[in-house]
Amino acid sequence: MNNFSIISSLLDNDFYKFTMQNAVIKLFPLAKAKYEFINRGQHSFPKNFDKILKENLNKMAYLKLSNEERIFLEKNCPYLDSSYLDFLNKYQYNPKEVNIFQRGENIQMHIEGLWSRTILWEVPLMAIISELYYKLTKRQKISEKKITSITKEKLNKYKKLQVKIGEFGTRRRFSYKVHKLVLKTLTEEGTPFFMGSSNVHLSHIFSKKPIGTQGHEWVMFHAAKYGFRIADRIAMENWFNIYKGNLGIALSDTYTSPIFFKNFNKQFSNIFKGIRHDSGDPIFFTKETIKHYKKFKINPIRKKIIFSDNLDPCKVAYISSFCKNKINTCFGIGTNFTNDVGLPSMKIVIKMVKALPEKKWISVVKLSNIKEKSTGEKNMICFAKKILHI
Repeated sequence: MNNFSIISSLLDNDFYKFTMQNAVIKLFPLAKAKYEFINRGQHSFPKNFDKILKENLNKMAYLKLSNEERIFLEKNCPYLDSSYLDFLNKYQYNPKEVNIFQRGENIQMHIEGLWSRTILWEVPLMAIISELYYKLTKRQKISEKKITSITKEKLNKYKKLQVKIGEFGTRRRFSYKVHKLVLKTLTEEGTPFFMGSSNVHLSHIFSKKPIGTQGHEWVMFHAAKYGFRIADRIAMENWFNIYKGNLGIALSDTYTSPIFFKNFNKQFSNIFKGIRHDSGDPIFFTKETIKHYKKFKINPIRKKIIFSDNLDPCKVAYISSFCKNKINTCFGIGTNFTNDVGLPSMKIVIKMVKALPEKKWISVVKLSNIKEKSTGEKNMICFAKKILHI
């Protein structure tokens, strides 16, 4: 176990972490952040889990961006400029930013430091926790042959539906090996419907462009700095200023979709290529999105919705049949691709809980379209709801 390293590349992470990191360095270089591990599934962790987890984190300190990886980013992500790639060249994980405690079968974890540095921890940490959990609890998965055939089966369903799909499953994958196997199958068999993966390292291995834009923490930080009412708007404004229309998908549910649509004015509705849906009823959301575009005399068929909320072939069939000829779609499928191995998948998250935009720490919250996906301190959630009249 000790010689085994779960994360073997600095790029074994979701693409949106790098795009956000670039924006943070440019706009908020001195801001700090705190993150916390949330065990939604109440999983019981085996004895000494914390020690083995720390060993894996310590190994991450030696990861460096290789020349070949830099060339891959230059070629496939031209909007990540050379000043950012120079930063990434020098970047190394600092395990001192992560505190882990185990009490009985519970794991507590806090991450704290400059936002521009700590932003990269969340996804690989979750991937490590997931892989170690299955390894140390000696859970037996189905065979690799069966995993490949299940992936092909799903792919055939998506091909029949003629829907575009992406793979978003790094954070809760069964293991790196399974993730790689699934991606190999998707890359070899998925043309022209498979759009790529959010995992930058595996995108490099399989010569695909990585996909993704921004996560909820981008908007959550803006709420801490500028207030809940205008967080969505300023977050979009700043994003556009950095990327000039590239990576143009807006995230719709940090403070519920009705609040997002209030901020998604005519200018943004025109310049952003579409919206990501990550919580709540997808059909209701689609109707609201179409209504919103029509209000500004924008033809919805020129826009798209990226659906990414806990998808499987049944849900995709249901959503895509409703959206057909109304608005374009793409489906980001996570755990259902990378952790469909005959075992229950883990329900874990790591979320930003506090931000220090300037002089003092401010609790941050996310008010999803459904209560279960909301995060943050109860008092702050109440305060945000009051301010936003939710």
